[in-house]
Amino acid sequence: MSRVVVGLSGGVDSSVAAYLLQQQGHEVTGLFMVNWHERVGALTSACTWEDDALIARMVAKKLGIPFHIVDLSEHYKKRVLDYMFAEYQAGRTPNPDVLCNREIKFDIFMDEALKIGADFVATGHYCRKGETVSGGKTVYQLLAGADPNKDQSYFLCQLNQHQLAKAFFPVGHLLKPEVREIARREALPTAERKDSQGICFVGKV
Repeated sequence: MSRVVVGLSGGVDSSVAAYLLQQQGHEVTGLFMVNWHERVGALTSACTWEDDALIARMVAKKLGIPFHIVDLSEHYKKRVLDYMFAEYQAGRTPNPDVLCNREIKFDIFMDEALKIGADFVATGHYCRKGETVSGGKTVYQLLAGADPNKDQSYFLCQLNQHQLAKAFFPVGHLLKPEVREIARREALPTAERKDSQGICFVGKV
């Protein structure tokens, strides 16, 4: 089987993604990304990434998989936040989650995962990956998630072929209630955590 690095966010979806990959026989490692340090402008006095990282570490311990933290905050500021605010100033409204996936999760984060020996990178996104052959070459397709209420394929719409080739989406074929049930059955620490409503991996800024 393959060596897969899962972007453990401290949420239930990535936790179940890691569990499912482990059950499939893959060698799984959890990697938590820090994208934001500043507390100015936060809705709460607590820096939410610290709580998320702690929960992610607990999930990794429960599953018995290695766990690492990587600080991508400098890249995130330059490639997502600075660009986003410049676009707002120009009267345009980019989607920060689309930018985060293209510029951070499946670029900088993927590079970090490959550095530690990963064959693939997995996330808890509700989408699926398809394959077809064109001109003798494999072409990867981004498909909608099975859950019509949670489909997140839009947020990954700018991934290129190289990024898709290295991506796994283990919960894409499941409904959200099924993911919750797996987390409860396996007593994962994230089983009852609420879904994140903050900007991609930044929190409630």
